[in-house]
Amino acid sequence: MFGGLIHRVWAAVRTAGAVTPKSPAGYRFRRLGEGACLSFPPGAIFGEAWIEIGDHTLVGERVSISAGMGPGVDLGPDSIVRIGVGCSIGRGSHIVGHQSIDIGDDVFTGPYVYITDQNHVYDDPETPVGRQWPRNNPVVIGQGSWLGTGAIILPGTRIGRQSVVAGGAVVRGEFPDHCVIAGVPAKVVRRYSPEAGWHAPTAPEEPATLRALRPGA
Repeated sequence: MFGGLIHRVWAAVRTAGAVTPKSPAGYRFRRLGEGACLSFPPGAIFGEAWIEIGDHTLVGERVSISAGMGPGVDLGPDSIVRIGVGCSIGRGSHIVGHQSIDIGDDVFTGPYVYITDQNHVYDDPETPVGRQWPRNNPVVIGQGSWLGTGAIILPGTRIGRQSVVAGGAVVRGEFPDHCVIAGVPAKVVRRYSPEAGWHAPTAPEEPATLRALRPGA
């Protein structure tokens, strides 16, 4: 009896606590599209005035979405985090924007995915890494892509349309449309062409940004 009551109360709390375009918290966003919903309980949400979320996008429980270093900072006239139409962001994920994160329409993620356009540097070997000023580099995730559980998308990453990122991959660099990306560091392990369909490349393909770092490249 009491178990059923607790479940009914919790369901009512989740419904009342969800953020939608019609709820007071929804008005704080740059844009929160029709039918969009941020599930309850949320993660850390701040910088809403620089966050756009498209129509019918579902953000799971305990997802953190932020723009800027902290609440109350003026980040300028343009939005920073843009999530497209019909997306699904898995529970416990983090989207941490400082300059520009573009997530295309119909992008789905598993739980606990981490996406950021900023990272700490270690230029000065004598200064603690956490005290060195970080660098920003925009992130783009193409429409129709899938990001598996625990994937990490690092600054400067551009993922093409209709691509798959394997669970646990650590992704940095530029990747084409219609590919499967896996590993640490992530590489292209499958590609699609109209002639051959889905196929493995002759050798795992590194993103161009990683190839450029190799001696003699």
